[in-house]
Amino acid sequence: MPHRLLVFLFGVWNIFLALPLAAQKAPRQPEGDVFVDKQGVLRWQKGKKEVALFGVNYTTPFAHAYRAHQKLGVSHEQAIIQDVYHLSRLGVDAFRVHVWDVEITDTLGNLQENEHLKLLDFLVAKLKQRGIKIILTPIAYWNNGYPERDTGTGFSSIFSKTQAYTNPRAILAQEKYLTQFLNHRNPYTKQLNRDEPDIIAYEVCNEPRYRKPEAEITAFANRMTQAIRATGRRKPVFYNVSENPDVYEAILNAKVDGLTFQWYPQGLVSGHALRGNFLPYVDQYPIPFRTDKRFTSKARMIYEFESADIIQPVMYPFMARSFREAGFQWATQFAYDPMAMAFANTEYQTHYLNLAYTPAKALSLLIASKVFHRVGRGQTFGRYPQDSVFDAFRVSYRQGLSEMNTPEEFYYTTSTATQPKRAASLQHVAGTGSSPVVRYGGTGAYFLDRLAAGVWRLEVMPDAVPICDPFEKASLSKAVTQILWNEQPLQLTLPELGNNFRLRSLNEGNTTQAQATNGSVTIQPGVYVVAAAGKSTTQFTSQSIFNYIKLGEYAAPAPTKMGPQVLHTPPTQVSAGQPVRITARLTGATPQDSVFLVAQHYYGRTQTLPMTTTSYATVEATVPAELAYPGLLRYWIVLRKKEQALTFPGGFEGQPRDWDYYHSEHWETPIVAATTPLPLFQASHDQEQVEARGVASTAWTDYVTTPTGTLALRLIQGALRPNQPQPATTGPAAALRAYFGHKLAGRVTELANFKEVTIRGRASEAATSVKVVLTTKDATAYSATVQLGPEMQDLRIPLSAFRPDALLLVPRPYPGFLPLNYQPARQPALQLTEMEVLQVLLDAPAPATGSRHLDLESVSLQ
Repeated sequence: MPHRLLVFLFGVWNIFLALPLAAQKAPRQPEGDVFVDKQGVLRWQKGKKEVALFGVNYTTPFAHAYRAHQKLGVSHEQAIIQDVYHLSRLGVDAFRVHVWDVEITDTLGNLQENEHLKLLDFLVAKLKQRGIKIILTPIAYWNNGYPERDTGTGFSSIFSKTQAYTNPRAILAQEKYLTQFLNHRNPYTKQLNRDEPDIIAYEVCNEPRYRKPEAEITAFANRMTQAIRATGRRKPVFYNVSENPDVYEAILNAKVDGLTFQWYPQGLVSGHALRGNFLPYVDQYPIPFRTDKRFTSKARMIYEFESADIIQPVMYPFMARSFREAGFQWATQFAYDPMAMAFANTEYQTHYLNLAYTPAKALSLLIASKVFHRVGRGQTFGRYPQDSVFDAFRVSYRQGLSEMNTPEEFYYTTSTATQPKRAASLQHVAGTGSSPVVRYGGTGAYFLDRLAAGVWRLEVMPDAVPICDPFEKASLSKAVTQILWNEQPLQLTLPELGNNFRLRSLNEGNTTQAQATNGSVTIQPGVYVVAAAGKSTTQFTSQSIFNYIKLGEYAAPAPTKMGPQVLHTPPTQVSAGQPVRITARLTGATPQDSVFLVAQHYYGRTQTLPMTTTSYATVEATVPAELAYPGLLRYWIVLRKKEQALTFPGGFEGQPRDWDYYHSEHWETPIVAATTPLPLFQASHDQEQVEARGVASTAWTDYVTTPTGTLALRLIQGALRPNQPQPATTGPAAALRAYFGHKLAGRVTELANFKEVTIRGRASEAATSVKVVLTTKDATAYSATVQLGPEMQDLRIPLSAFRPDALLLVPRPYPGFLPLNYQPARQPALQLTEMEVLQVLLDAPAPATGSRHLDLESVSLQ
């Protein structure tokens, strides 16, 4: 089918022009300066209302993002226009970035008028047009290379973080730079940075690194703050405290207006997507010095946060709620991926957020912004899971759903059966999937905004289909999400539109006009005005302005330049004598094509089975029980387009049953008898899909071979250095976390027969305590402790021996002062069908000398 693959955005326009029609809206936030009152509350000067701003970091003017746009041949300015439009669509009203000073200074701290600074100025101007407020952090303290080599030549290329506050030359360079940066005039806005009304505050520097004595730290913070104020800047100055919590008193003693924190609740850079219920990790943000009067008199800002390596769209709303409970008035996610490079997720692979490429997660950011603005500062809703429904919001790990439901707004991150609070009074709807008011066949996000009685603006993004794990090693040569422009069925059940509504395209290059039949139309990506039968829409043009956007604005990536793709992970095991259901994500198939599963019992019988489409890009087939006798099931997926056949894995031409099909790639899964152990962890197979971390500062992990040649995970606790003080006991030394929920799926009919957990391992010392933990979908933990010695052995633990326990939060939350354990209010009896995560903990005190380790070969159910 022909597609209009135009990516269009209007150029510069003046947001302060008189707005037409009923679309005219007041600004979302007051204009003008802010101040911090004596109680540490950030307020607008005009009206004295409390500030509450929520948004993102975004880095196109600098470092890897800048270079990637160059390599891709994408205009930086056009990219900024598109991305800022999407940020406005997501309802964010806050922007922060640590400026790569190394790219806009020399070694003496002189500001360089170059392309990076020009792009930052351009970005500030575009944010202003959308009503988005800004806090800048002028000093980043690192070079620009990650993930490539360094090329920056400013003062941060010669002074390290630890030198920055002690070396006199470094201090002078920073003072000079801050003075010149604040006195820099933006050529687009004509404002000096220090006078820019929409830059409401400055954070002095990004994540400094300090050592005692504390007096030097306080003096440095005061000196940098004074450099900012000496320019005549009178707005608040913030300073980081969470990066160095051991010297927090030095920062509390500094003459700053506010304090900045970050939150990476399950660490960073796991190298794969994290699975399981992480909501307890973001259930609260307790600050250890929260009652100190020096703290309570200062405003609070979250400069960076992220649910790293998690694609589930449930974390952001919980984080926003926890921020408000802790008293934060500003929170900005790190970092929103520029659309031009989001196909590959190279902008810090541990993060992945973009409206076009991660639509559900992006909508969870929209919902989180609503949480941040609706929930009062200091308001609490209890602890998880009791607080999974709060105010107008619902968050469900089991459904992969975040949701907001008020009489005026209805937002959801995946298909939901929830009825809108009051469908007749809705003003805004956004979602992916389907709901009682929208049924949609695609996978992209959509937005519905009421313009007038019986008239709505509809925006539909292209389909986004994951084709590999986005958190693996990244490359601009490897797409992780495929974009497809397809016509998709759409049904609207909005009372004032009726069943015979009309729609007319607004975005450039799109000429679609259609009338619904029984509330349904077929639609392609784009922007439309939708009206009830008989309603005139001539006054609504592509140039009409609504909530900081023009009605005809639209930005979307072109289709990914690749053929059909399949994403599929074979079952770990399946039960003999039971039908085997195979499900996969397949793109590139049209209604005229055929899809088949070719299943073979190794040297035995082969069957070709038609695969059915259960939803867009999802196909499935069931291998009959007669083929599922003990042995090895091998299989392929074949996409047949007329005379051409493509076989997956690999996407090779031809079919497996052709005499000359020579490709060896295939999927396979063992078919096992009812008495066969079910592996929850195997060191030889699972290295890339588990989290193995040191928890204590002296611990780390490795993989080793045993005397029989098998592979084992080694959890190591090192000795303390001579005269080093004994750290406070905060939990086990090192831990394995392994998600196994998917492994149970193929043996579900036999789960009631499993009675024991078997751990195969050894320890460097006799009678080393090892804790084995099973965790449910609701993050309820049950543990049993065993003793391992120097010989490799199998220890059997009856399931009846597992007792309710606190859940260890690993990977460890950052900053390090955050809770390391979660204890639910109630813990029902252990049910194996509810389990999905294994933890194995080296649960021993630090050795006085040398090191102690645990070698873990496998853990299985028997």
